[in-house]
Amino acid sequence: MTLSFFDQFISPVFLGIPLIALALLVPWLLFPTATSRWVNSRLLALQGWFISNFTNQLLLPINFAGHKWALMLMSLMLFLITINMLGLLPYTFTPTTQLSMNMGLAVPLWLATVIIGLRGQPTVSLAHLLPEGTPPALIPVLIIIETLSLFIRPFALGVRLTANLTAGHLLLQLVSTAVYVLMSFLPAVALITTALLFLLTLLEIAVALIQAHVFVLLLSLYLQENV
Repeated sequence: MTLSFFDQFISPVFLGIPLIALALLVPWLLFPTATSRWVNSRLLALQGWFISNFTNQLLLPINFAGHKWALMLMSLMLFLITINMLGLLPYTFTPTTQLSMNMGLAVPLWLATVIIGLRGQPTVSLAHLLPEGTPPALIPVLIIIETLSLFIRPFALGVRLTANLTAGHLLLQLVSTAVYVLMSFLPAVALITTALLFLLTLLEIAVALIQAHVFVLLLSLYLQENV
């Protein structure tokens, strides 16, 4: 029986229980927790340094009112990075290749930024729908376009993360299948393809990190517009 390349994106099930729930819990088990010791371990110190520097960089352009989101954005960043990286290991499943999960993350967080803007500064938030100096004849058209662009934002967040990870996983599987097929009758070509597979793996690691950063960065930009 020939399996489809897209079978790797089917959520695995064991005894009728979807294992995607287990995959979502794994990241929280990998990170070390703070201790009562005066001197932290190297791993805990490195984790604290990364969280501190990334939080300062992410919240630098945001008003003080938006700093309440620091814990949520940083937790989301670590969560996405861990899931994306773990999904590159053999015999694993990447939950962020599921559009339903990514939309479940994008829609509530985007909606929260919009509600915060409408509640805290409704005039400024509504003013984003109509740029200053717009000719009167174009006002209805621009309002419709800006409203559509506002509601497209969560879909762009979810689809971007899903499409990039799905395309990378498919490309890795295609190249690895080519290596397996060529190994028997064209060893030299298979060796070159293996080198290409190694480079693609490094690229996919970079994509996993970058897409997690882009997801959180865009959310911070949406928050910046509404606080």
